Amino acid sequence: MQYVLIIHEVEDYLAWKRVFDAAASMRKAAGERSYQVLKYEHDANRIVHFSVWTSIDAARRFFESPELVQIRKEAGVKAPEFLYLEQLEAGDL
Repeated sequence: MQYVLIIHEVEDYLAWKRVFDAAASMRKAAGERSYQVLKYEHDANRIVHFSVWTSIDAARRFFESPELVQIRKEAGVKAPEFLYLEQLEAGDL
């Protein structure tokens, strides 16, 4: 499995969420298969987007595209940090 973990601060969570939801079909077409949105415990504008992708290359192309750079700007995203991850192991306890 391939994953992307994005940590970023947003100007306003609800405004960011509207843009995020509007891009769902675009994300799916690019190769995103599932996602989770999390927030820092005491900061609703510090967002973590954790998602499963068909490939790291597909995710990288999507997130680094000029279109996505513009969408992030419109959504009020500040300095996102991207981590592209490949699963080594998983389990249930």
